[in-house]
Amino acid sequence: MVASFTLRPAVPADGPFLAEMVVEAANWHAARARPKFAVLTDPAHVHYVSGWMRPGDVGVVAENPDGEAVGAAWYRIFSKDDAAHGFVATGVPELIIGVRPMWRGVGVGRALMRELVRSATAAGYVRIALSVEQGNFAEGLYRSEGFRVAEVHPPRLTMVRRLT
Repeated sequence: MVASFTLRPAVPADGPFLAEMVVEAANWHAARARPKFAVLTDPAHVHYVSGWMRPGDVGVVAENPDGEAVGAAWYRIFSKDDAAHGFVATGVPELIIGVRPMWRGVGVGRALMRELVRSATAAGYVRIALSVEQGNFAEGLYRSEGFRVAEVHPPRLTMVRRLT
């Protein structure tokens, strides 16, 4: 399948779609899928969308040719006392990414990630982090884009990429 999609900057009105993408990311393993409500009320996941778009939040959305959103990647800055899954240090943005299942494996996630990394680099960040469950197929994408395991907290890996 040759996928046709475009990228655009995320805007405040994208908050509900980003919440859907958190659910997609959390439910990467069909056998362990949780209801949307359970994911979005989990304190670890609510961090990724609560109050979107606050100062410092940056994101990008992928759309199909009909203008329907099919994936998104964004980053947020967290503090040590209000950390999410992939927190490594104050001032290091944490990347979150989600892609609708039928759009996985066709380059959407890679394009989103590369655009967000460009944005973080342009903003002057030195590193960017993310969290992924061990065994998630997306770990291969992250490694291929320069992310390396920084911490292991089973069942999660915290991965970091240097930007400079």
